[in-house]
Amino acid sequence: MTTKKQVAVILSGCGVYDGAEIHESVLSLLAIAKQGAEYTIFAPDVDQHHVINHLKGEPSNETRNVLVEAARIARGSIKPLSEYAAKNFNALLLPGGFGAAKNLSTVAFDGPNCNVEAETERAVRETHTAGKPIGALCIAPAVIAKILGDVTVTIGQDEGTAQAIEAMGGNHMTTNHGEVIVDEANKIATTPCYMLDANILQIAEGAENVVKAVLEMA
Repeated sequence: MTTKKQVAVILSGCGVYDGAEIHESVLSLLAIAKQGAEYTIFAPDVDQHHVINHLKGEPSNETRNVLVEAARIARGSIKPLSEYAAKNFNALLLPGGFGAAKNLSTVAFDGPNCNVEAETERAVRETHTAGKPIGALCIAPAVIAKILGDVTVTIGQDEGTAQAIEAMGGNHMTTNHGEVIVDEANKIATTPCYMLDANILQIAEGAENVVKAVLEMA
């Protein structure tokens, strides 16, 4: 009996404007399962930077917790990121959404001078040090670049974000829908998803391709 590969997925809340992008998250989980692996979902137990009313696109005067909100996507089956240990997994995956740039880091506000949430940085560094692959979608590759520095990633075609990645010490490659950039030396696979003007079929393609690339390196 073949043991299934285990993928840890870090979510950053629930909802594109202040948390994990739901389509990217769910389609990534589907891609992991379709390709014969299993996933465990994690999120940092911290407050969101802010809460956005997704109907109006405006800030809401309330406080929400990243782990509690991410549990909506995980159907309650989720662990605090503090419990993540790279030794228990074959790979790590970070879907996008503004939560990656607002809750997992401050990329959305501080660009190349951003900070990264402590458990997120630990998880990425621990995985990288263990020589295990890391996948990232949408804006999440910018977080990887901030943590690891000299890595090759893509967020698609957004010049401002690409320049920020270069300023962090990373190397940005321009891509289109569904394309994946693989940094073989660092075992990092990235794809743009909703950093481009995309539809859900294109998001599914990107998620499937990046998960495939990650599992091939695992």
